[in-house]
Amino acid sequence: MFKVLLIVLSIVVVGCSSSNQNQDLKDFIAENKRRPPGKVEAAPKIQVYESYTYDVYSLRGPFDRPVNVDVTPRSVAASSDVKPDLARQKERLEQFDLATLSMVGTVTKSGSVWALVKDPNGSIERIKTGNFMGLNHGKITNLSESKIELVEIVASGEGWLERPNILELQTVEK
Repeated sequence: MFKVLLIVLSIVVVGCSSSNQNQDLKDFIAENKRRPPGKVEAAPKIQVYESYTYDVYSLRGPFDRPVNVDVTPRSVAASSDVKPDLARQKERLEQFDLATLSMVGTVTKSGSVWALVKDPNGSIERIKTGNFMGLNHGKITNLSESKIELVEIVASGEGWLERPNILELQTVEK
């Protein structure tokens, strides 16, 4: 068995030692080594992805009920006496459109009625007569168990005018 192994090993060594068998491969490698090295193009700059938050929850939905406006006929002429107090510090509910706010209940504390108003973020704020809400400088004039009455100050072509508005209690429909 030792003789057979020695014969197989010698055949393998003789077969691998042939120098002419791979001459074309050796010539190709030598030719490529003589060539000047090529230039590698710079990688393209990666553009930074700017994310966009699609936040439509702060807008009034197309199927939401519109905010009820008191349409009692009264003169709404622009007055020079009416103008918003722009130096006043804004309250938290003044950053939201009135259509996105909803009255969800009332609380009676120490004999005074407080309304509970839900903002588009889902937070509930407790307000009373004299507080402000909405984008149009809306001052709350009256509270009841079912509605909040307020007067907004809006710009007209001739100055400012007062516009009454009502935010009614949101009922759960089944």
